[in-house]
Amino acid sequence: MTQHTVRLGTVQETLLIPLYGRAVENRKPEAALRDVRAEEIVASIDYDFARFDDGPSLLGSVLRTSLFDHWVRDFLAEHPEGTVVEIGTGHNTRYERVDNGRVRGFDLDLPDVVDLRRTFFKDTPRRTMIPASVTDASWAESLPTDGPYFLAAEAVLPYFEEKDVRSVVDLLADRFPGSLLALDTTGPGMVDTQDEHDALSKVDARLTWNCTDPARLAEWRPGVQVLASHTLATLPSAMYDELPGGYQEMLTGLAAMKLPTVEDYRLNLVRLP
Repeated sequence: MTQHTVRLGTVQETLLIPLYGRAVENRKPEAALRDVRAEEIVASIDYDFARFDDGPSLLGSVLRTSLFDHWVRDFLAEHPEGTVVEIGTGHNTRYERVDNGRVRGFDLDLPDVVDLRRTFFKDTPRRTMIPASVTDASWAESLPTDGPYFLAAEAVLPYFEEKDVRSVVDLLADRFPGSLLALDTTGPGMVDTQDEHDALSKVDARLTWNCTDPARLAEWRPGVQVLASHTLATLPSAMYDELPGGYQEMLTGLAAMKLPTVEDYRLNLVRLP
């Protein structure tokens, strides 16, 4: 098999963590999600993925992705021809898991990420890659003007300064009013201990945006509604009930422990005004 060399920027390298997490998960007899494509991509990339082994963050990334999948499927059940925009898509394979034959998808990421992504994915009539930063408003001009839209920013915004996150929220609200936005937020428990984190300590990128309460998003922009906010230990029952029994037991125990690093990391669904 051809081995592809990875040449990515500091923050961009973090895309390899959830990619590897899904590949590892796919090998398990009972899994939170299946992703054959992720396993194929990991096998073809020349990178020391083993550095991320034996840490809980791989499963955490899988559970986060599963929840975002859950929200996207709910959106498409109501809007079968809706548009899903993956912000900071990395090597995300959500399109493969949720494609209903009618959804329109856009995969946005920095040029070096898209260059590598094109090794494994191709544009199609219903799926388009966009090489740009989310902070550059021009990328939104390439999207259709008619919604509805689901915007997924998974493991992206916590690496930004707060002022830049505010700018992104303003951009998305101005360009896609009424849309759903899924994003994760990190509080001090995770930001302050990331040098000891089982995955982040293995890369140079660092979390920057410290959000102590996702409800603050509604204070930034009048009309923003925080529809849901979960920790990895308090996932919605519809998703929890579909997890393997061993995962359910683990998450129940984790919820009882109320660890700061778990309590401060939240997965949020927001309605833009």
